[in-house]
Amino acid sequence: MNENEISTIVIGLAIEIHRKLGPGLLENVYQECLFYKLKQKGLLVEKEKPMPLIFEEIKLDCGYRIDLLIENKFIVEIKAVEALTVNHLAQTLTYLRLGNYKLGLLINFNEALLKNGIRRVINNF
Repeated sequence: MNENEISTIVIGLAIEIHRKLGPGLLENVYQECLFYKLKQKGLLVEKEKPMPLIFEEIKLDCGYRIDLLIENKFIVEIKAVEALTVNHLAQTLTYLRLGNYKLGLLINFNEALLKNGIRRVINNF
């Protein structure tokens, strides 16, 4: 399964969850629901995956964590904020670069219409 196929599945499940729960809950609620639904689909999913920073020859554990890592190649960063900012986008892109992943989604569940809160983030290497 490639990154685009995973993206399609994640977006569909996120919309399903948002329709059932609506906006206004904490990020971890949406994360747990999406984790559960992805596992139901038979996908390999890791939650709160540690993301070390490698600087020169040293590996630094700075406390960074990817919300969801799917099939060891696709990341999902989940937010429940008033509006996505450039910092949220930069965080997602940084995780893509540090992990050498090609594609991820930044999803803000705190939108009346979820499609307005979904950002596709591409690592151009």
